[in-house]
Amino acid sequence: MGNNTLKDIEEIKKLKAKYFRLMDRKLWKEWGELFTEDVVAVYHGPHPEIRYEGRLDMVRQVSTAIGDAVTVHHGHMPDIELTSSTTATGTWAMFDYVRKRESCLKGYGYYEEDYFKENGKWKIKRLLLTRLHVDFVPISAGT
Repeated sequence: MGNNTLKDIEEIKKLKAKYFRLMDRKLWKEWGELFTEDVVAVYHGPHPEIRYEGRLDMVRQVSTAIGDAVTVHHGHMPDIELTSSTTATGTWAMFDYVRKRESCLKGYGYYEEDYFKENGKWKIKRLLLTRLHVDFVPISAGT
C-alpha cells in the first residue's frame, strides 16, 4: 500500500469524522460541503425508507428532521477501499442517539458509502444507512 493510498484513506476517515461532528453541532452549511452536489442518501429502519437526492435537499431535510434534538453519532471500524485515484467505497459500523422532547432513539447499524475526490478533496457521493436495531424510549416529564 503506497503513501498516497494511506493518505487518501486517512482523508476519508477525517471526512466521516466531520460528518458526525458537524451534524451533532448542527453546523449545516459546513456539513453540506462534505457531499457532492448530486449526492444520493438512503436511510433504512426503523421507519419506511427515506431518500434524499442532491446536497441541498439532503441538508434541508436532515436539518429539519433533527431540529433542536440532542444528537450523538459515532462511526466505528471503517473498511475503506480505493477503487481509483478519485473514487472509493467505505463501510462503517454506527451508533446514533437522538433525543427529542418526547422520545429518545438509539440506533445501531452500518453506513455504506461511495466517495469521490473533487478538486483534491474527498466527498460523500452515495450514502446508505441501515439501522439493524433501534431502541425507542419515551421521555416522561421531569427526566
